[in-house]
Amino acid sequence: MVSIAALAGVSAWVRDTFGDRVLQRANRAAMLDIEAIEDQDCFIPHATMTGFLAEIERQTGERHLGLLVAPHLSLARYGCWGAYVLGGATLGEAIARVTATIAYHSRGDRMELSVAGGSARASYHSAARGRPGYVHVASGTAGVMLSLFRFYLPPDWRPRSVELDVPRPDNAGLFEDAFACRVAFDAPAVAIRFDAALLDRRVKPRADLRRVTLGDLARARLEPDSRESFRGVVMTQIWAQVLAGAVSIDSTALSLGMSVRTLQRALHRELTDFRELASSIRLQRARELLVETPASVTEISTLLGYSTPGNFTRAFRRSSGTTPQNFRSSRSQDRDGARDPEDSGDS
Repeated sequence: MVSIAALAGVSAWVRDTFGDRVLQRANRAAMLDIEAIEDQDCFIPHATMTGFLAEIERQTGERHLGLLVAPHLSLARYGCWGAYVLGGATLGEAIARVTATIAYHSRGDRMELSVAGGSARASYHSAARGRPGYVHVASGTAGVMLSLFRFYLPPDWRPRSVELDVPRPDNAGLFEDAFACRVAFDAPAVAIRFDAALLDRRVKPRADLRRVTLGDLARARLEPDSRESFRGVVMTQIWAQVLAGAVSIDSTALSLGMSVRTLQRALHRELTDFRELASSIRLQRARELLVETPASVTEISTLLGYSTPGNFTRAFRRSSGTTPQNFRSSRSQDRDGARDPEDSGDS
């Protein structure tokens, strides 16, 4: 699983560069509306991300899609996790924050820092490696890593070299032009080589930088441990689908690289099924929308992918014992009562 923020801004770039038709076809191939959830703190399978990019390459014939996107990617757009990483006082501390908290961004990825003499190497190992479309992820990852360095270093800074864990292409010079340094291929990980002295480089305080703590990360995103179980992975995928407005067992099975039947059997072993999990998550989201937004019942039923408001109301009543309208009204009265000073008992 990987944070949807790993694709932050890619949908808009694809539309601007190749047109809306290519974007919509890529969304259909991934069986998830990537654009609809890009600003959410949710997670998708690595296979969904690589499949989305592979389909864009297929539609456009652009073999170096990731290389074109890389300059537009930035860790600053990675939501609360990106803000936490960039809150490090020095470049070295920021890299240490990535290493220690990578589980809040991705399940299966890891980052390492090695220092030998005056040279340092920051390496990013991706769980998506080897999947179709990964070549684009590798280039994009290098672009994001360089954005971290440039947050702390002068605009004209260049790394000693960039390493990519993909086969050497025929036109390797394109990569060296894009990254403005030597690029090595067939590496064990995506890596940036640089002068070790830069690890102590401090960033100037910025008023626009969010102050994010580890507690903020835990509250904003699912705890990393919840994505270690199979049930947790499936629930995470369903949550992303609910936010996008279309829940499908076929999409979930595809993203996890298994058949629908295999998915059903795996969930049965964990004493649950897809329909139960999907209903639970959709109704959790419905309660949030009823309490925290002014959206109508009709709007909420559409957002959650119900065919009619009546179907949504019946499902909500079965789960909560009341209608959406009554649920909203009772919660509103509870809040109003909590704010009413006459309810304090002083009269």
